[in-house]
Amino acid sequence: MRVKRGVAAHKRHKKYLSLAKGYYGGRKNQYRIARETVERAMAYAYRDRKALKREMRALWIQRINAGAREHGLSYSRLIHGLSLAGIEINRKILADLAVREKESFAELAKLAKAKLV
Repeated sequence: MRVKRGVAAHKRHKKYLSLAKGYYGGRKNQYRIARETVERAMAYAYRDRKALKREMRALWIQRINAGAREHGLSYSRLIHGLSLAGIEINRKILADLAVREKESFAELAKLAKAKLV
């Protein structure tokens, strides 16, 4: 008895074509082109989820550095001073304080500066 594979193929095609919804031209309704486009899109999505984390950390560091320099410190000296003071605060929150809560950030910078001397 032979195995008929039409159902499995149809299911696989449907999976890719549903992922290609919203694409332009043949990319949304021709299986082979849709599959290539979807696979490339998924590869980019995987890569860029990792890249986003790096980019956000770099942005936070830039913001912290800008805030630190307003108080006469460099980024590295601020971070070192905070660690000496026993203040464990992550860069995301520190960057948010540097942008939105300038008074709180100034207090942290003052504590860091005091520990460096």
